[in-house]
Amino acid sequence: MIPDRLRPILAEVQPLAERFAADGKRLYLVGGVVRDLLLGDSLGDDDDIDCTTDARPADIKRLVNGWADAVWTQGERFGTIGCRHNGRAFEITTHRAEVYAPDSRKPDVAYSDAIEVDLSRRDFTVNAMALAVPNLELIDPFGGADDLAAGALRTPLSPTESFTDDPLRMLRAARFIAGYGLKPDADLESAVEELGDRLAIVSAERIRGELDKLLVTDDPSSGLWFLVDTGLVEHFLPELPAMRLEQDPIHRHKDVLHHTIAVVAKTRPERLVRLAALLHDVGKPRTRAIGDGGVSFHHHEVVGARMARDRMRALKYSNEDVEAVSRLVYLHLRFHTYQMGWTDSAVRRFVRDAGPLLSELIELTRCDCTTRNERKAAILSRRMDELEARIAELEASEELRAIRPDLDGDQIMARLSIGPGRDVGRALDFLLEARLEEGPLGEDEAYRRLDAWWTQQR
Repeated sequence: MIPDRLRPILAEVQPLAERFAADGKRLYLVGGVVRDLLLGDSLGDDDDIDCTTDARPADIKRLVNGWADAVWTQGERFGTIGCRHNGRAFEITTHRAEVYAPDSRKPDVAYSDAIEVDLSRRDFTVNAMALAVPNLELIDPFGGADDLAAGALRTPLSPTESFTDDPLRMLRAARFIAGYGLKPDADLESAVEELGDRLAIVSAERIRGELDKLLVTDDPSSGLWFLVDTGLVEHFLPELPAMRLEQDPIHRHKDVLHHTIAVVAKTRPERLVRLAALLHDVGKPRTRAIGDGGVSFHHHEVVGARMARDRMRALKYSNEDVEAVSRLVYLHLRFHTYQMGWTDSAVRRFVRDAGPLLSELIELTRCDCTTRNERKAAILSRRMDELEARIAELEASEELRAIRPDLDGDQIMARLSIGPGRDVGRALDFLLEARLEEGPLGEDEAYRRLDAWWTQQR
């Protein structure tokens, strides 16, 4: 009896599996798709299907020819042929027995005819399972199904051998701990502590990719603590453990790192807002001072924005990501500067400074409150509600998200009979300041203000 959840994927894969079988080759679903099917998850419309086979790449290309709508061969030198059929992407890889040289970022690929050898080189036992198609035989030589049921994270071979083969697996372990609620066994943790410096051979792009995947799990907390406790994070994000200092050493309040991870967990699982949450207080260790009034972190948002920018560049984030996250870090305290209520001018400036990141900034600001003091938390929440209400009010009457001077540069040059240059920029700044303070002036009033300003300048 075929379980209902397997019927759709079997229907998609069976024609391909029959092609391989007719040619004397075996085809298996492998890795995450098998794990997720055992967890009861259905295949999403946009999910790829990973397969492994004893067929060599040249044979794979021949066998998918006429069945696939498109074929790509970028991974052929690693044994992988990609193809698409009826909108579904497939990656079909020859059984491998790859090993990484100690100083190499790329594996030496050796092919194998045995599915068990291929599975032994997978990262974790919960991913080292295969489902033979079309006859649906589960191949599970390392007890992945039992580990999945028990919530255990282990490697098929020894952790030392597995992490030596591909050091990125140590970082990937954090994602599986957080994303699937798995508990690493003692040998795995010890191997990460011992081999952490081997992460140096992994490209920044691959590290960045795994960090992003960890951060968008429902609750990354356990994975982040795994990275900190094993020391692995020191090798790619040393600013994080540096935050393990108390906010208030006298009263022993929650330390900055605990607060940071709590903020990450509270924010919605979107990559940029989670990155900003992770980095929003990185400037605190460098700005920490203890005086008569206790601990202070003056201008930590300024220092933190610069540190976030440097770290993200080292991890090869795009310029757009770097600018967005560093700006969120820089602005994350802006809300607290308006203690006396929200004037129209204050709302306009807040929205102008946040720009397209307004939603992310509000989310970060709300979640930055991790106090257990219910009264304090309620006050902050009420103030945030008031701000959002004020934004909505002004948005209804003004083009709040596109605040600009009432006159443009061409109008200013024509009015003042001047050409392009510094004076035009100064005039635009003057009119923008008036717009922020007072709202839309209207063209006639803007010209009057411009004339008066120009007379004063001359």
